[in-house]
Amino acid sequence: MDNNKKIQEFIDTNKKSHFLQSPEWAEVKSNWKHETVIAEENGEIKGYMSILLRKVPVFNRYIMYAPRGFVCDEHDKETLKQLMEKAGELAKKYKAFIFRMDPDIPESDEEFKSIAKEIGLQMKENIESIDQVVQPKYVFRLNIAGKTEEELVASFNSKTRYNLRLSKRKGVTTRIGTKADLETFYKIMTETGARDEFFIRPISYFEKIYDCMGEQHARLIIAEFEGKPIAAVMPIMYGNKVWYLYGGSSNEYRNLMPNYQLQFEMMKWGLENGCEIYDFRGVSGFKDENDPQYGVYRFKKGFNPEFVEFVNELYVVYDPVMNSLFNLSEKAYKMMNCVRKKLKG
Repeated sequence: MDNNKKIQEFIDTNKKSHFLQSPEWAEVKSNWKHETVIAEENGEIKGYMSILLRKVPVFNRYIMYAPRGFVCDEHDKETLKQLMEKAGELAKKYKAFIFRMDPDIPESDEEFKSIAKEIGLQMKENIESIDQVVQPKYVFRLNIAGKTEEELVASFNSKTRYNLRLSKRKGVTTRIGTKADLETFYKIMTETGARDEFFIRPISYFEKIYDCMGEQHARLIIAEFEGKPIAAVMPIMYGNKVWYLYGGSSNEYRNLMPNYQLQFEMMKWGLENGCEIYDFRGVSGFKDENDPQYGVYRFKKGFNPEFVEFVNELYVVYDPVMNSLFNLSEKAYKMMNCVRKKLKG
């Protein structure tokens, strides 16, 4: 078996596998440089980490970022240490001034946090808002391992089961889309973004995800009523997990509850492929009923998933002076943006 196949097999089967650590996602992020580091023992792969590198304008230096790394046994100190040593070698090669990562590790894992500190990683403190993190710090995850569709539905709360049945009874149907349906998906996403006031990337971004991840890992699912598309989602499947990546609904027919069917269809995709975890992705971690995102939190909570808080961002500063200058420039940029918004308002 050649080395690339060995690496892919390791990523596909490791329990910490994550789509953001995949070679396919590195292609999606081709506007960044991409490197990988591998930890081995006696010719056997023990750990893997995909690292994205972005050159900061003006400073002409690089930031290194490993989204949801590491892919390995999170309590194997020697493997973690080897991966970070190799990341340090990359930092020298590119003259990077900081390395950042946001591991797929629960906040409650004190053993991992202790190892991270031992191998030189620092932890970001005082996170007060979801706006201060790159990847969601709080998610809902549902254990779907070995369950039947009937057992899965039975695990939802009664209101969610009712809405799922209502959607089907009212005539909402779902189908798996093709690339040709990306325009329909994007139209629905744009409508949702305007309604709920969040930023929507250009359609080219979604096309790139669909092309780079391939049908093995990415899927479009469309909900329709009387032949008219009324909601759509794009999940990602990788390793032992399925993630609800993007989704939206049109302003019409929201009373038909199409999103309940779509969530269940994404879970079924995971069941069909032997996945163990269905990840609803980000929710507000503060559980405040006055939070604009509380409705999303309540909707996802109805499926009775586990609330997961991840450890804070970890980092290594290779050049403290450059890092301080960069942080100052970021603050100044944000302040200027705030002033512009106030002047326009």
